[in-house]
Amino acid sequence: MKQATFAAGCFWGVEYAFRRIPGVVDAEVGYTGGSVRNPTYHNVCGGRTGHAEAVRLTYDPEKVSYAALVDAFFAMHDPTTPDRQGPDVGSQYRSAIFCHDAEQEETARAAKERLEKSGRLRRPVVTEIRPAAPFWRAEDYHQRYHEKHGGRCAI
Repeated sequence: MKQATFAAGCFWGVEYAFRRIPGVVDAEVGYTGGSVRNPTYHNVCGGRTGHAEAVRLTYDPEKVSYAALVDAFFAMHDPTTPDRQGPDVGSQYRSAIFCHDAEQEETARAAKERLEKSGRLRRPVVTEIRPAAPFWRAEDYHQRYHEKHGGRCAI
């Protein structure tokens, strides 16, 4: 099993989308890329910790490639909007790929370049590609949120 970490806006929908991909064994939501240890949802939403809402995947590379996960990541959100996805605004909603090794970084950078050159997008891709940072698991009520609440947002 391998891990992959992505940030693509509100983590509830991102987690749900990744869980539906065959070969993804587990997905958990949390916070990464910031400077505060053990951040809470309310800390991160305040926009002062530097964290992104993110999803850490455990996947079986014999069933799904990292490249396929990166392609799914780019398809599930708008990678051209800095610090925003839909109505969610702030650096915690930025588009980012947190790479766990050099191979993941190479794959992510190549996919970003292909997307930029494809002509499908009218604006530049702003997705950050950086080394994986400490991942802080979000509070239990955020885990599998869509499954618990039928996709409705209660917070």
